[in-house]
Amino acid sequence: MDEAVIRYYRRMLKAGFEHAGSLRDPSIMLDSVGEGIRFCGGHPADYMHVYIRVRNSRVDDIKYLCNCDPAANVVVEVLCNLVKGRTLEEVSGTTEEMFYHAVGSRSEEVRKKTRGILELLGRGLTRYRTASQAGFTA
Repeated sequence: MDEAVIRYYRRMLKAGFEHAGSLRDPSIMLDSVGEGIRFCGGHPADYMHVYIRVRNSRVDDIKYLCNCDPAANVVVEVLCNLVKGRTLEEVSGTTEEMFYHAVGSRSEEVRKKTRGILELLGRGLTRYRTASQAGFTA
């Protein structure tokens, strides 16, 4: 495993996985298994659920539940740190480079996880915008 991922993961262990958990009635729900995006690891039981609450076109809160390898845990925690408090427009501009900088690595493992989470996020944002335009969101 990449040394930068190990260091980041150890910090998460000490800090207590700040964004782990779920949200009731999220505005956006991301489900890696339901979307067919398997980036959490190699085991069939691996999954990633990300819950995003949007208020006034801004990410008010974000939480996740997962059964993943450490690199995927690191990447989803980075996602939470990158998008919380930002507008949806800013969130849609989230790049791979932002993840690499936050993790301190461009390893293949980090690239794969980052691409997976960004694809999942993009799909969720598209669904949210479509529902908003149709008047289905609060």
